[in-house]
Amino acid sequence: MIASESPLTLAVIVGSTRAGRFGPTVANWFVEHAEQRAGIVVDVIDLAESPLPERLSTDLGALEAAALGAVSPRLAAADAFVVVTPEYNHSYPAPLKTAIDWHYTEWHAKPIGFVSYGGMAGGLRAVEHLRQVFTELHAVTVRETVSFHNAVSESGELTSTAASDAAAAKLIDQLLWFGRALKTARSEHPYAA
Repeated sequence: MIASESPLTLAVIVGSTRAGRFGPTVANWFVEHAEQRAGIVVDVIDLAESPLPERLSTDLGALEAAALGAVSPRLAAADAFVVVTPEYNHSYPAPLKTAIDWHYTEWHAKPIGFVSYGGMAGGLRAVEHLRQVFTELHAVTVRETVSFHNAVSESGELTSTAASDAAAAKLIDQLLWFGRALKTARSEHPYAA
């Protein structure tokens, strides 16, 4: 990292809110990898801890506005994102879609990576749907992903391998490169959608 470069803020979004979910375990695994890298500040946004209003409306009650206010500034401050998602019914969870839909400019010209889990497909079908959605929001999805296929041990632990560790390293490399390039571009030439 060049000394004059400020660190990138990486928002790690935990997309599942179900009881008994595995998302925080997967997110914590990824955060450990990201925090080992110079030049990254991690902000974990757990949608179960910050539930957003399901109804998209400008007429919000105080609690709904407070929930939105707890998440929106953090997304706006992020230079890059990692979405941690399971696969539900060949796609991603509804609370994650709600979080995406409540925001627009927060995603513009920023890189997004994916860490997925669940079943034989390892959440990859959810990732493919998310790529289309984020492209529509003028975000840049990075090529590398981390995918856990049937990765829960009998004791409920995440089964990490050398391959998943290597995939995380590649994902972080791409997020750093795109994050720095797009941060510079946004500061020199503000993005217009």
